Amino acid sequence: MVAMTKRVKSFEVVFSDPSKTFYCSGDKVAGRVVVEVSEATRVLAMRIVGVGCAKVGYAKGKQRCRQETEYLRYEEVVPLDEQPTDTDGSVILRPGNKYEYMFGFELPQQGQLVSSYKGKFGSVEYYVKALMERPSQPALECKRHFEVEEPLDVNTPDLLSPAGGMKEKKVTCMFIPDGQVSLNAKIDRQGFCEGEDICINAKFENTCSRIVVPKAAIISKHTYQANGRTKVDRRKLSSVRGNHIISGMCDAWQGKTIKVPKIKPSMLGCNIIRVEYALMIYVHIPGSEKLILELPLVIGTVGLGSRTNSMSSQDGSVSDASMSWVSLRMPSAPPSYCDIARDCSLDQPLTPLLNDFDDDDDSPIFMNTTPAFQFPPLPAYTEVDEELNGNIRILQVC
Repeated sequence: MVAMTKRVKSFEVVFSDPSKTFYCSGDKVAGRVVVEVSEATRVLAMRIVGVGCAKVGYAKGKQRCRQETEYLRYEEVVPLDEQPTDTDGSVILRPGNKYEYMFGFELPQQGQLVSSYKGKFGSVEYYVKALMERPSQPALECKRHFEVEEPLDVNTPDLLSPAGGMKEKKVTCMFIPDGQVSLNAKIDRQGFCEGEDICINAKFENTCSRIVVPKAAIISKHTYQANGRTKVDRRKLSSVRGNHIISGMCDAWQGKTIKVPKIKPSMLGCNIIRVEYALMIYVHIPGSEKLILELPLVIGTVGLGSRTNSMSSQDGSVSDASMSWVSLRMPSAPPSYCDIARDCSLDQPLTPLLNDFDDDDDSPIFMNTTPAFQFPPLPAYTEVDEELNGNIRILQVC
């Protein structure tokens, strides 16, 4: 940021390494203040201030909620190059010259800073401000922001441990029980970085009369605190969906993936702003509230490197023995056409298929009616026909 007046031609803060995109705990912030004047200007002092603070501000009805927390405060009075020309210690800056005043300071050690952040109701910002103090006049100031990114390593025992859970919901129609929907899901770890795939293993069961749709989404939760009040901003960042599950059927996800989009890392060390993430696995039930299971996620900056995800190895097989409930057992013999017809019978009314416009949790339900129900094609298998004389004849059925 450059400050200019009638007397001052230019006044700006310049960092020593302009290409540096962000700073970390313990790094040195160094640079110079550059001043050019168009008329002779008397200067009392040049003060350098380093500031880092978190701010929250939002309206709650007629009340304005504001709060601020400081993480960095550094002040330095840099020596002026010219000799004092008056008893007050001031110097005179003259036109045609470029004056540079060097500065430098170290950022606090790890644990004392939080990463830069800019959100809907708050921000965390860092900047260097230069104050040019003049006699009988207000001080001129200019400042330049810099980014701080605190490393967040996901290679910790807590973040490498799996997370899972089970949820079920009883469905009713006009206060009459209509079966239930259940889900059981697990992820192999909780810590991820931008661009990584989250492997989901889950089983869904539908015993109600409606057609349900399993889905998963990465959710962000930004929490702002000010004046004893809390403001929460939740957003859906990315999502995947599974196949429709008709009444009386189950479905399973074995290593279904959802990619972590380009997002800010989790911010857990600020006492007035928190940035958290979760994997929401849910089942959309027409005419009823969703069945939702949320698993915590921590998005870091230091990832797992070349670590191979066990969920995607060995042709997608699940290495964890506790995930055996996910695998679907294939029948020992192929189903007959009678079994297929009985499983797909229309003894109960068929619920219209759900359209995929339910990205917002509080959006209305949109449904498309199916023109006709068709039986699935008969699966291909080999049938063994035993003849009376003991010979075996194999018939290929398509």
